[in-house]
Amino acid sequence: MNNDHHWMNHFAAANVLVVGDVMLDRYWFGEVSRISPEAPVPVVLVGKAEERPGGAANVARGVKALGARCTLLSVVGQDEPGARLETLLQQEGVTTALYRDATVATTVKLRVIGRQQQLLRIDFETSPGQEVLLSKLSAFADLLPQHDLVILSDYGKGGLRHIESMIEQCRRANKPVLVDPKGDDYRRYRGATLLTPNRSEFRQVAGAWVDDVDLAHKAQVLRQELSLQALLITRSEEGMTLYQAQGVMHQPTLAQEVYDVSGAGDTVIATLGVSIAAGASLQESVRLANRAAGIVVGKLGTAVVTREELERACATGADQ
Repeated sequence: MNNDHHWMNHFAAANVLVVGDVMLDRYWFGEVSRISPEAPVPVVLVGKAEERPGGAANVARGVKALGARCTLLSVVGQDEPGARLETLLQQEGVTTALYRDATVATTVKLRVIGRQQQLLRIDFETSPGQEVLLSKLSAFADLLPQHDLVILSDYGKGGLRHIESMIEQCRRANKPVLVDPKGDDYRRYRGATLLTPNRSEFRQVAGAWVDDVDLAHKAQVLRQELSLQALLITRSEEGMTLYQAQGVMHQPTLAQEVYDVSGAGDTVIATLGVSIAAGASLQESVRLANRAAGIVVGKLGTAVVTREELERACATGADQ
């Protein structure tokens, strides 16, 4: 695994632009000792609260945690959660280009945790207006030349309505563009370098498969239809599989203990982006991303993996 360490030594030189839907993840932690007399639900006595950047903002902090430089371009509301999100990101060293839209509320996901289990999630969200999205597109054109690679993190909240134009600009500028997709219509991602759907997202688009041969056929058909350089399907406990014109590469899962899978996809695409921007091949980048995924699922909530954690995992797993 010495080659992995070689590329990690180049992470600091990588400069990644992340664009997509951001949100503020709020966590209320408490004790559950009784059932409410008003309804058959647990009563949570909240003892601690935490806030973390979520969505594309979690991808951005994941890029930064690996030691690379990162700029985040997105839209937030002109409200307290939007200001809080910007503060949290700046504290972690992420350069922010957050456009304010007074007509929307910043997306907030509030999770109530009791006995280390998520009991409830409450979402607050609205889609940004067309005018602010056009302003963001102009900013994208200005920021693109300053970065080595682009990550488009689509959470289906409306912030990537002009994604086709962004991908086309990346292609013209010869910049790799990685997309974490959403929804059942992938035509809008045509021309991207790499798509990273999870197993259930891919099934929603391509339909069910009977075995790995059938899965590979469906993956290669979609890759060709969308003119993608590669397609990476993350398959939970089955690891992840990379499909390219020259063949298929599978990486088995490396997770020792799965604690929480939320945000795992963010870690995968962040690690891929930093590795490719640092000069690693797609295959080498997938191997590093798989290592990172094995680490992050052992953490609670939307978490990130540091370069130091990844280096230790590669060192201890050198014989695997």
